[in-house]
Amino acid sequence: MRYVVVGVVLVGVAVVGCSAGDDQGEGVPSSTIAAQVPAGFDPCKDIPKSVLDSEGLRVPPLGNNADFDGGGGIKWRGCSWVVPDGYAVGITTTNLTLDRIRANTELAIRHDYSIAGRPTLATSRADETDPRSVCRLNVAMNNGSLEFSLDNPASRRLTGTKDTCELARGLAEKVVALVPAGA
Repeated sequence: MRYVVVGVVLVGVAVVGCSAGDDQGEGVPSSTIAAQVPAGFDPCKDIPKSVLDSEGLRVPPLGNNADFDGGGGIKWRGCSWVVPDGYAVGITTTNLTLDRIRANTELAIRHDYSIAGRPTLATSRADETDPRSVCRLNVAMNNGSLEFSLDNPASRRLTGTKDTCELARGLAEKVVALVPAGA
C-alpha cells in the first residue's frame, strides 16, 4: 500500500488518501470490488454549505477534486477541504467495502462505530509514525463506502491537539445523516 496526495497542499497540510494496489485486502479476490463507486450520494454536490461552514471547511486554492483510481479497479470519487490552520479532509465514495478494508493487514482498526445506523470503521496504517495525526473513517454504503480521510498534524494550531478520529467522527455524523437510506 502507498500514500498519494488526493487533495492539495495548503499551509503544509496535505489531504492524504490510501491508495490501494493489488495488495488491498490481502486474500480477498479483486472480483469482490464493484465496478463503480456507490451511487446516490456525491460528496462534492450533496454536502450543504451549512455543514462545511459548521466545521470551518474551505475549498483549497488549487481546487478540491479528490477523484482517484487505484490499482485493482479501486476508485475514489469526491472532494477535499481544509480548515485553515487545522485539519484537511478528503470525503469520497469508494468501491472499497468494510470487509475489504478489514481484510487489509496493512491497516490498524482503531475504532468500530455505527453512524446514522451504518457500520463504520476508523483505520490508520499499521506502520504510521504518528497514528494520531491521520485517520480514515469508512461508512458502509451499498457496494462500497463513504470515506473520510483526515490529516491533522500536531503542528496545526486549531485542531492539532484534537484526536483525529474524533474529528472524523464528528464530521461524519453531520454528513452521513444526508446520505439517502438506499445508497
